[in-house]
Amino acid sequence: MDFHWFLPTNGDSRDIVGGGHGTPSGSAGGVRPLTIGYLGQIARSAEQLGFVGALTPTGAWCEDAWLTTAMLSEVTERLKFLVAFRPGLISPTLAAQMSSTFQRLSGGRLLLNVVTGGESAEQRQFGDFLDKDARYARTAEFLGIVRPLLRGETVSYDGEHLKVENATLARVPETPPSIYFGGSSKAAGPVAAEHADVYLTWGEPPAQVAEKLAWIRSLKPDMRFGIRLHVITRDTAEAAWAEAARLLQNVSEQDIAAVQAGLRTSESEGQRRMLDLHGGARDGLVVSPNLWAGVGLVRGGAGTALVGSHTEVADRIEEYAALGIDEFILSGYPHLEEAYWFGEGVLPELGRRGLWRHPAGEKNTAPTSIPFAGVAAPASPS
Repeated sequence: MDFHWFLPTNGDSRDIVGGGHGTPSGSAGGVRPLTIGYLGQIARSAEQLGFVGALTPTGAWCEDAWLTTAMLSEVTERLKFLVAFRPGLISPTLAAQMSSTFQRLSGGRLLLNVVTGGESAEQRQFGDFLDKDARYARTAEFLGIVRPLLRGETVSYDGEHLKVENATLARVPETPPSIYFGGSSKAAGPVAAEHADVYLTWGEPPAQVAEKLAWIRSLKPDMRFGIRLHVITRDTAEAAWAEAARLLQNVSEQDIAAVQAGLRTSESEGQRRMLDLHGGARDGLVVSPNLWAGVGLVRGGAGTALVGSHTEVADRIEEYAALGIDEFILSGYPHLEEAYWFGEGVLPELGRRGLWRHPAGEKNTAPTSIPFAGVAAPASPS
């Protein structure tokens, strides 16, 4: 399994930071200043801990993913960047050129997260006035141009939404970046099947995830799958659930009502499925063993978290893996500290189970023993 972290380009906090799917970016508490220095801390920590890549969001509510990750590529060595972007807001030829440049100059560290866009109001801010079904059709045309360009082909295309003539790239990457794509709408399936390398789902209960994966497999049997989740993992289950409770303790009913009202206007089927898990209420937030829907009360997009001890969280990850999920895109508040809780608690546990290994080849999955002052450390077994 591969694990990716998240770069909070809309701000970070010790409390839940909102934003996404048409809701303004905000926080239930004080927001840490967003700087390349701080994002660099997160990126370098994720790289050290064994995460393969890091997702950056896209939208009017956060910083631009292309520019941010290009800067962060200079302060990291191995970490890949899963850059979210929206077709239709950029020429397909220019997108292919940018992807090629990023991939070559970063040493093959680009991954592409294609986001069709589920909110017409937000799309119109960028000058895009197509409806949702037309946006999916345009995404298919867009990827039908970008992918052959990245393979070094010359493309002429005259479609309903896009048109290029003799498009070509002066330089192509040695390995084209993988395409990650998500969508729960009926129109999303055929686009994923034709153009995506990895299909992404948000963190629904395993039974619902299994249904969605079966749908996509019926269209493309060899599709790879990934899941987007938050995590709250601690040495004990009690400590993890206490942290989950703390995240909501300063969130008012007015905050929840305002965010939920905005998210209920979303055209995204995936967002609707997230909202239906909790119904906007604090009661019944545990929607499956160790799966907590509290984040979605005040945040758009991914709204569930795996909560529990390191062993319990590893168990749930193994359960999703058994369904066919082999890429996990994770996050937590704050993103720097939570990366360490997961990276030092859950990843070694998965390593001991033979389900994960450090991408840099490190194999230190044994617990660290630190002796008390003046007491010799126990001898290592021969």
